[in-house]
Amino acid sequence: MNKRLFSLLALLTVSSLLAACGGAGTGDGGGELGEVVIAPGDPIHIAWIQTVTGATGPLGITNVRGAEVALNEISFTLLGHDIQWDGEDSLCSAEGGQAAGTRVASDPTVVAVMGTTCSGEARTASPLISEAGMVMISPSNTNPDLTNPEHPDAHPGYLRTAHNDLFQGRVAAEFAYNELGATTAATIHDGSPYAESLQAVFADVFVELGGTITSQAAVNVGDTDMGPVLTDLATGSPELIYFPIFEPEGNFIADQACDTAGLEDTILMGADGLLTSTFPAASGECSVGMFLSGPYVDATLQADFLASYNELFGEGPAAGFGPHSYDAMKMILASIEAVAVVDADGTVHIDRQALRDAMYAISGFAGLTGTLTCDANGDCATGEALAIFQVSAENVAGTVDLLTNAAYWTP
Repeated sequence: MNKRLFSLLALLTVSSLLAACGGAGTGDGGGELGEVVIAPGDPIHIAWIQTVTGATGPLGITNVRGAEVALNEISFTLLGHDIQWDGEDSLCSAEGGQAAGTRVASDPTVVAVMGTTCSGEARTASPLISEAGMVMISPSNTNPDLTNPEHPDAHPGYLRTAHNDLFQGRVAAEFAYNELGATTAATIHDGSPYAESLQAVFADVFVELGGTITSQAAVNVGDTDMGPVLTDLATGSPELIYFPIFEPEGNFIADQACDTAGLEDTILMGADGLLTSTFPAASGECSVGMFLSGPYVDATLQADFLASYNELFGEGPAAGFGPHSYDAMKMILASIEAVAVVDADGTVHIDRQALRDAMYAISGFAGLTGTLTCDANGDCATGEALAIFQVSAENVAGTVDLLTNAAYWTP
């Protein structure tokens, strides 16, 4: 296997590899979920399910590359075997997640999965990966339902290093009310699991703190004219609008808010879906001064990671969850090493249930994003790696990357 890291072209064409590659297979031994047997000379297969094209592509590409930094540290080898690292483009949609999940779940050589990028993908991919007996860990899914054991979207074998939006929504609301002094706010979501739940948590906490929610509006994925929604929101005179959605819809909202009568002085606030290198320039001058809640890692802690990332790819991360994907991959690798049984001839046996158990049992893991301990539901992050950022004129002009901005406020 070629150990060179993927170029962007490779990211866009790699989906065919899953069907083409042979190698390991599912053996008859192991627990109730079976085992993966990797013969001498065959690779250990780790797959990704990420959005790597379209407006949300920078999110998934950053996740894939963040994991590759960890893989490069071990020269893409583990237990005497090469690591096969390929995946499927899930398009940040439920349909894309189902298609990608179907393809990955049907490949018995896959030992573990890093996915998905967007929470909507996880809703459709996770049950397929779970049914196949595999383990999947996401660096960027934040929807609370995915790790809520009482919700149908929670499935065995799913974990995440990303924060739960129960944390992010509260942090955003506390910042808006306590730090900015806003007492009225409106929200906008796009119907996705990510946006709908995050704005709901924000609204609940904002009201709990003493604020008033003037409206909770919705747009559709694909909408470009946000005028009617913004005009309607303006009738409630909110001091702040919180819209935790993705590009490009978030770009249009930020850009058009300045032209909406009654919203000229309204504070705009988004979330990690817009915390990308591309958002400020695409949104224009109206986004200057806008606030974004999202992942935060102290510059000192991630200095080596960023240096490696830049050296490997010739640029910095385009989105904020690169350190989370690095941690996710390190956890996968450590868990595989912990449970693998290696025969004298180099054959590796990986019991799927044992691998799941090892992932859920992770405790006190010293990651870039904090000390990670996974609970029984798959939440491994505490929410400590969160901050509020502010878009600058330099970000809009393209002279300074938003991802390099210092945090405006940390909880």
